[in-house]
Amino acid sequence: MKTSSQLVKELREKTGVGIMDCKNALQEADGDINKAIDILRKKGIAKSQKREGRATSEGQIQSYIHMGGKIGVLVEVNCETDFTAKTEDFTNFAKDLSMQIAAANPVAISPEAIPVETLEREKEIYKAQALESGKPEKVVEKIIDGKLKKFYSEVCLLEQAYIKDPDKTINNLLDELKAKTGENIQIRRFARYQLGEDAEKK
Repeated sequence: MKTSSQLVKELREKTGVGIMDCKNALQEADGDINKAIDILRKKGIAKSQKREGRATSEGQIQSYIHMGGKIGVLVEVNCETDFTAKTEDFTNFAKDLSMQIAAANPVAISPEAIPVETLEREKEIYKAQALESGKPEKVVEKIIDGKLKKFYSEVCLLEQAYIKDPDKTINNLLDELKAKTGENIQIRRFARYQLGEDAEKK
């Protein structure tokens, strides 16, 4: 089914959950926003997102150097307390993120961080491809949504499959850490450097 952007927006405002999780929950709930909220709560996502408004002034900056110095990554992860910042779980999460960024080369942290003009360009390309292949107009929108989801899973850090466990996304890992620590945790920014290329700063 097609999920209206207005419903997605409303669910995001009520739960603070990311676009893709909201879309998936609404599709699972056949467009029923209350059922979608329940689905997100059962998954533990909405509960962890209630912490989003809390200040994150502590955390860590982790680095990772790969391929004998040919790829380097810096990532900043924030949390609420110095106590959590020093835990093994938090440190391992930050280290795993730096390795993920080195291996998977994301261009943004989340879909929301991708410029609108980039998304519009992608949509135009997907639409042209679908029409060129003879797909009827009524299914083109569905094809575009599917291709956008794949695009996000490739270029957005939170939507990427975790390199150590492809059944999980980085967002899943983040939610698990939030649930375990009881704190608001944010991936603030990252930079990936590759020898011979311009630095990609987020």
